[in-house]
Amino acid sequence: MAKVRRLVPQQPGMFRARVVRTERVSPSMQRVTVGGAELAEFPWLGYDHWFRLFLQLPHQRRLRLPEYTGSQWWQQYLAIPEHERPHCANYSVADFRRQAAEMDIDFVVHRGPTGEIEGRAAIWACHAGPGDALAVLDQGVLFDRPHDASEVTIVADETGLPAAAGILRSLPDGITGRLIQEVPTADDRRVLDGPAGVTVSWAVRQDSTSVPGAAALRELRRLASTDATGYAFVVGESTLATEGRRHLHRLGLPKDRITFSGFWKREATQAA
Repeated sequence: MAKVRRLVPQQPGMFRARVVRTERVSPSMQRVTVGGAELAEFPWLGYDHWFRLFLQLPHQRRLRLPEYTGSQWWQQYLAIPEHERPHCANYSVADFRRQAAEMDIDFVVHRGPTGEIEGRAAIWACHAGPGDALAVLDQGVLFDRPHDASEVTIVADETGLPAAAGILRSLPDGITGRLIQEVPTADDRRVLDGPAGVTVSWAVRQDSTSVPGAAALRELRRLASTDATGYAFVVGESTLATEGRRHLHRLGLPKDRITFSGFWKREATQAA
């Protein structure tokens, strides 16, 4: 659920890669560094540059990818038999090093009631090893700050942390504003590079049963005013995205100066 106006590649490219190394960067975040000759051509733009990630299924001996022309790939993807169709998910570039042809991808480590890792991508990331095959399909940038906006407000839960960190790192000096970043535990906080005028507030969930996104939304709702010529970027769980946008608009920020996207939706049957 994002604004239509966004920077997307004219000719999306599919880039094959392989796992180079993995690292647990915090209790809730697993980093997988991937590389390969094709990645040297990835047109990284900084900010929240995102992509479709294709993962080989556990029983497969090779990664099967959809054929595509330009941006037409979804129907070809669905045409692949289910037992051969690669897992596909959306991720932001955590970091990119063109000279080394390496990309960092950060995966949130979701855990179930008994501590088991949940989700195909998280399970894959926590068990990935050097040489494992994957592919990324370039999708461009959602962040769309108007040139006249000197103030920014960025709000995200942990699924939006890679995007938020990339945006902060890419902002020009002289920008003022704030980042409200929710994380599951205090140990998930880390140093983020960005302009001196942008403050970083960490919203730490109190326990494992807390609703993701709620802490960041509470912190955002403490904001009593905003610059009407500013710009906001609110991403993460669906309620955080939609209610965060609503609050910012009530404060006087025009809708066309707010980018919001529900990266995922909490099931109503989950514990509150």
